[in-house]
Amino acid sequence: MRRTAARAGGAVAYAGPDAAEAQPGPEAAEAAAPQQQLPVQQVQQEALRTEFPFQLPRGYVDESGAVHRDGTMRLSTARDELVPLRDVRVQENPAYLSVVLLGRVITRLGTLPMVHDGIVENMFASDLAFLQDFYRQINAEGHTRAAVRCPHCAEPFEVELGGSRLGES
Repeated sequence: MRRTAARAGGAVAYAGPDAAEAQPGPEAAEAAAPQQQLPVQQVQQEALRTEFPFQLPRGYVDESGAVHRDGTMRLSTARDELVPLRDVRVQENPAYLSVVLLGRVITRLGTLPMVHDGIVENMFASDLAFLQDFYRQINAEGHTRAAVRCPHCAEPFEVELGGSRLGES
């Protein structure tokens, strides 16, 4: 229900059996106006979170020997998942898809000036596995598991929805 007249400070009249008694005089309308004003409700919309911080289990070691562990990954777009499919390396070896994809969505890693697939391919296997799982989590709204019930005994349990490789579900 909208109350624009009440916020403007005007008296709201209605037609009914007690209409003459319900309409206040000018003094009563002015006194009642502050009471009729509704507080403006501020609807705070939660901003869409598109970047997520992470910390690698081992860390990427650059050519100078510095270890980079703290980073940021952004949400993937459809383009991020489609472009690597045209990459010759991915066409020759589908396992390379996750390397190219992660190179596109990792926006920061330690103090490195830029992150690309060449950096991802030189990470330790445990860090690559961590990043693949992290990618699945943030792109599946925080989880890749679903609660289900056994059709025979009705016992609840969880199943993993994530695919075996990045880009698969």
